[in-house]
Amino acid sequence: MGGLFDPPPQSSTSGATSLTSPPSPSAPLAVRMRPQSLDDIVGQQHLLGAGSPLRRLINGSGAASVMLYGPPGTGKTTMASLISSAAGGRFEALSALSAGVKEVRAVIEVARRRLAAGEQTVLFIDEVHRFSKTQQDALLDAVENRIVLLVAATTENPSFSVVSPLLSRSLVLQLRSLTDDDIRTVLRRAVADERGLGGAVTVTDDAYAHLVAVAGGDARRALTALEASADAALREPAPGAEEIGEEGVGEIPEIGVSDVEAAIDRAAVRYDRDGDQHYDVTSAFIKSIRGSDVDAAVHYLARMIAAGEDPRFIARRLMIHASEDIGMADPMALQTAVAAAQVVALVGMPEAKLALTQATIHLATAPKSAGVVSAIGAALADVEAGKAGAVPPGLRDAHYSGAKKLGSGVGYQYPHNDPDGVVPQQYPPDELVGVDYYVPTDHGFEREIGPRVAKLRSIVRRATRRSKKA
Repeated sequence: MGGLFDPPPQSSTSGATSLTSPPSPSAPLAVRMRPQSLDDIVGQQHLLGAGSPLRRLINGSGAASVMLYGPPGTGKTTMASLISSAAGGRFEALSALSAGVKEVRAVIEVARRRLAAGEQTVLFIDEVHRFSKTQQDALLDAVENRIVLLVAATTENPSFSVVSPLLSRSLVLQLRSLTDDDIRTVLRRAVADERGLGGAVTVTDDAYAHLVAVAGGDARRALTALEASADAALREPAPGAEEIGEEGVGEIPEIGVSDVEAAIDRAAVRYDRDGDQHYDVTSAFIKSIRGSDVDAAVHYLARMIAAGEDPRFIARRLMIHASEDIGMADPMALQTAVAAAQVVALVGMPEAKLALTQATIHLATAPKSAGVVSAIGAALADVEAGKAGAVPPGLRDAHYSGAKKLGSGVGYQYPHNDPDGVVPQQYPPDELVGVDYYVPTDHGFEREIGPRVAKLRSIVRRATRRSKKA
């Protein structure tokens, strides 16, 4: 789970930081529950397989600078802590939000002196993508010569935010958002573990579900919400507390959905990602876009986002819808949807909600056409019915010895040799000559391409019409 947690404190040349020291009992729940070993880590199993580079690093059997890339609350800070402990050296931490070139060079100089004395320094840099090119360049020599073992964390794709020389000197590992089951495991462990709440409260299944939903794959967010809920519950007298007698204590406080809502000031969204609400809201979202009701579409988008729906799922639905219900009526719709998916992948939530909203508004207000769906549907129906005749000789591959003797490529007319770039020539198999699969509407851009399609068909099919007359 790690990365779970608040950025480590600013470097002090003593090398001692709270990231590598045992947390105090008063530390936030997310810090107290930070995994102390590989066995404690929840999720990221794609990086922790037997013999994987990360497992070797954490086990202390490898030495390499590492770039940890992934959404918040997925394990970056925890991985850094475990790598540092395994390296057995001194630990320094810098935050790109506050450190400049001067601070970077000061840490490197201390690390250089330690190395001369036989001691390795692990340098953790949080939010490394916020470092300027000059700051990143200042690290190159130290990383190249292993004056420091760099462990950098970033929520942005390092291919776009980290200079190439530094990137090439580091092992880049991508962490994934935690699944609902992962988050639920983290929460249940925190409730029971002595480092966490030690069983001081119980949590209903509905409350767990709401905590998972508001977490959005971020374990730190889930634990922070749980801690706020538990603090509120423990301040209230537990039922039966006034009846405590010689037999023991009163009932253990129970946390329900209303307690979670009150503690984090966020109403539960009636949306079950595995149940009917998931499908109902998703269906309403797509049908609102198809029906050009932009306000309803944004409403259902907000419900999905507030409920912690995977933004990649939303982006996929938008990309599908851009071709399914808009298509060539607005060719830019697909590009907008794909761009939103890229923002989800490169930036992540919560910022990506803006790109998803922009794409939703674009698609809802765009002219609509089912021409793409109809075209591929009709073509597939013919293929499945056996209408898949021989490719005309002129269109067959002629890039091999003896092709012309077989008639392959013979008679093919190169369209670019014609001033208009279009020539009369048969392209489909004989039994499909004259079949129209794509039928443009008069909506949006299809109003312009409809006449163009008709003209192109007229020119291209001239040859087949002549051959039929002959």
